[in-house]
Amino acid sequence: MSTVWLHIIFWASSAGLASAYVLYPLVCRWVASRFPRPSIQCDDTPLPSVTVIIVAHNESTRLPRRVENLLGSDYPSEKMHILIMDDGSTDATQSVLDSLKNSRVRCIHLAERKGKPAALNAGISASTSEICILGDARQSFANDTIRRLASAFSDPKVGAVSGELEIASSSSTVGAGIGSYWEHERQLRSDEATRDSCIGCTGACYAIRRSLFSSVPENTLLDDVVIPLRIAAKGYRILHDRTARAYDLQPQDPKFESRRKRRTLAGNFQMLFRYPAWLLPIGHRLWWRIIAHKYLRIFAPFMLLGAAASTIALWPSPFFRIVFGLQVLCSLLAVAGLISRSRAKIFSWPAGFLFLNTMVVLAFFDFLTGRASQKWAMQKNAGSKSSLDNSVFDSLNRRG
Repeated sequence: MSTVWLHIIFWASSAGLASAYVLYPLVCRWVASRFPRPSIQCDDTPLPSVTVIIVAHNESTRLPRRVENLLGSDYPSEKMHILIMDDGSTDATQSVLDSLKNSRVRCIHLAERKGKPAALNAGISASTSEICILGDARQSFANDTIRRLASAFSDPKVGAVSGELEIASSSSTVGAGIGSYWEHERQLRSDEATRDSCIGCTGACYAIRRSLFSSVPENTLLDDVVIPLRIAAKGYRILHDRTARAYDLQPQDPKFESRRKRRTLAGNFQMLFRYPAWLLPIGHRLWWRIIAHKYLRIFAPFMLLGAAASTIALWPSPFFRIVFGLQVLCSLLAVAGLISRSRAKIFSWPAGFLFLNTMVVLAFFDFLTGRASQKWAMQKNAGSKSSLDNSVFDSLNRRG
């Protein structure tokens, strides 16, 4: 291969990586600060009716506490209902829900487990409220989360609103790196929404205008991205409210995070091939944001490989010897972080970056082989602690 092509591969790969992780976030930050587009907030507009929809499979130990958390919301009781979609549970979920005997809590039992997208399709169709708020059995909401999400819909151009997920800190190096990545992601979504719309929502805490919903394929892996983007394609905004909080008491354990991240990343590949028109200006009004936010990242491992291989091939050049040295240094820092378990950013960031890009490669093969499933399993170490520590749970709830 000629040196011209090697240079092209190196600079194209480097530009793609820089765009995904540096340039696009900086552009979003600048645009948000210089050209914000505030949503219309009408304080005298009556709060809409809402239905909180929770899809559950074998969550009998968590659901009573979750329902209690939702019923404790400061939202007007006559305007809020809870719909539990029991997705083919084989534990005591049905009897636990039947024992609640609360007129505001309704349960639909699905005889066969079909996965979250199918349960959402059925649940949203069964709802009669103006707004559907989607969440999970695992997390808890702050007292004012439902009110904050619902009030944003006083602007008729708002189609969906994402909340903020607060995750307990991890003690591992990779977990700390993932935590830094998650904070970066939350800021990026906030900046995107300040100007127009964020690319996807937080699956544990988001709301949609029911009239804009259309059923998604039952094997959809990334429903919290596909549903909002289909709404955005109709011309509506997708906001991100960092004050509408959900809390997760379980830290980002690498083993659990690897399964979750592989499924999420496989969903990005699925979305890429299922909605190719979204790559074009005529296919989706947020097309360039979708490419920059979602698709450049899933090609990052291949760009890393291209940059590394071309650097080695261009070794005779002093410049590329320096670049190769920097690449080796970053790799050593990542390995050192994994070995030492240090939470220092100089180790945790490279370790987290290595972990996430490894997950992209594994997710790609999951997608190709059909191993990724929309039927998500609960985290075992969380399930064993059926009732969350009440003092911690209540203190988090009061923070809202």
